[in-house]
Amino acid sequence: MPVTERLYYSDSHLIEFEARVVDLSDRVSGWTAVVLDRTAFYPTGGGQPSDTGTLNSARVEECIDDGDNGVLHVVQGAAPSLNSVVHGRVDWPRRLDHMQQHTGQHILSQAFVTLFNAPTRSFRVLDGVCEIDIELNNPTTEVIDRAVELANNVVWEDRAITIRSVTSGEAAELPLRKEPARAGDLRLIEIEGFDLTPCGGTHAYRTGEVGMIAVRSWERAKGLTRIEFVAGVRALADYRKANRSAREVAALFSTGRDDAAQVAAQMLEEHKELNRRIRVLEEMAAGVEAEKLLASASDGVVTHIFDGRDAESLKKLAHALISHSRTIVLLASRDRDTARLVFARSADASGDMNALMREACAMLDGRGGGRPDMAQGGGKNISKIADALTHALTLLNRAS
Repeated sequence: MPVTERLYYSDSHLIEFEARVVDLSDRVSGWTAVVLDRTAFYPTGGGQPSDTGTLNSARVEECIDDGDNGVLHVVQGAAPSLNSVVHGRVDWPRRLDHMQQHTGQHILSQAFVTLFNAPTRSFRVLDGVCEIDIELNNPTTEVIDRAVELANNVVWEDRAITIRSVTSGEAAELPLRKEPARAGDLRLIEIEGFDLTPCGGTHAYRTGEVGMIAVRSWERAKGLTRIEFVAGVRALADYRKANRSAREVAALFSTGRDDAAQVAAQMLEEHKELNRRIRVLEEMAAGVEAEKLLASASDGVVTHIFDGRDAESLKKLAHALISHSRTIVLLASRDRDTARLVFARSADASGDMNALMREACAMLDGRGGGRPDMAQGGGKNISKIADALTHALTLLNRAS
């Protein structure tokens, strides 16, 4: 006989029970692992996290399946004594959540098998969502939607869910959705007229308890299709969150919730067109600004320090300047708390801009680099920006 009789096998809605302590052991965490002769606590396994709750006044933080050694109830607080009788209570909201997710997975997995012959290869209940990895080679939104629709129809039909115990020989003659993970007698979960699969988890009495199944997203992962879904209380929470976000976005556009996506798409197109026009205007402005700077340049060398100009703007101006022959550009900017530098030269001018940039950035406690004809960089020592530019100009004159 197993050390621990597992009450959740026969009644997933049982959350209070009496049991006797048959073993105690200290954990590395400093907590105590309690083994009972019977338990309603589900231990972690099969992609489903363990139950939590209480044993008398001690908090059950986790349950671990220790095989033939029983179920370990890892408790925080005063542990019960050996051979004492304890009152156990499972946290119902957590149990209900896990039942809804696990039963929802059975239904959704069978929907993909029924419609597309796509079996599930793994399942995980995560903190806020669930994941299944299925053998679906060509996933599309339409394909996923069809499976979700079938799954929810099964939920809303409120079909009975029953538990069957069979031998391995009997199981071999049954149309199981997946092969058993072990030999010997098996516990089967049967959804009336829809699904039959071996499973040791906790499940609803009827499909209606699942409430609803919703797929949040899907992607290709490791040769399979990974589907992220929620069921029951999680589906309601997810809807509330998504609906709130949709209404807030719609309010930003001064439109209705269902029109927000279309308005956003339209605004993105307008934004792209405006950016294109801005780039054209910036190039024109850079050309005009370049003419003014060249007019005051000494021996074809343009040096200037700007305020509030980012590196991209400096580069555009530098390109406009070096479009003129025999021109060397040493530009700098105080961009908030950072010094920006861009050095460049026209093709017919001399000088190694990369070497000059490294020297200048060292004075700014920063770094930079590039090619001999153009380099950029910067640093945080913004007070030295004028000295860095002067040093670069001195090195340039020495080399000429």
